[in-house]
Amino acid sequence: MDIGYARVSTAKQDLDRQIDALRGEGIPAKRIYVDKKSGSTTNRPGLHQALDQARDGDVIVVHTLDRLGRTVRDTLNLIHDLAERGVGVRNLADPIRVNSANPDDHMSQLAVVMLALFGQMERTYAIERAAHARAVAASKGKRIGRPSVVDPTKLGYATHLRDEGHSISEIVKKTGITRSSLYRHLPPRPPRTLTAETQQNI
Repeated sequence: MDIGYARVSTAKQDLDRQIDALRGEGIPAKRIYVDKKSGSTTNRPGLHQALDQARDGDVIVVHTLDRLGRTVRDTLNLIHDLAERGVGVRNLADPIRVNSANPDDHMSQLAVVMLALFGQMERTYAIERAAHARAVAASKGKRIGRPSVVDPTKLGYATHLRDEGHSISEIVKKTGITRSSLYRHLPPRPPRTLTAETQQNI
């Protein structure tokens, strides 16, 4: 018996597409288990439910193989563990179709390794692209992350007080900005010019 599993990738539409493909294979909705959080988290109750329901002779069906694991090792270990229980894995949309329910199909076993590797490579590239985009934005003076809710005028005053030597506790009292917000939003101190004169005073 087939058991479906779908996990969100980047958008709700992607999850809907996975579910539609699984239902198109004749898998009833009650046997399609879903995780609506990114694969970057280890909390995947939908996958755990699918694995708990799988019995000898069943096949876990996924849209693409990378839905099963966050890394090559995760995916291969899972496929291996399922094979030990007599449970196969089948994909629907990868360029190379895999059905690990047939352990004698060596090409299928090779495809499992290749597809898991490609999945991890793509995740690595995505992380690198995101890091590069953040670095470019930071180099242009753009703030990364959530927009600041701190009043710019108060923040400027807080910066002035800090540069005048006031403690964080004093700045909190004078500006009303919380300590955590100050640590998050205060710009770094300007670099100190080191000369022979200042070196003697250190």
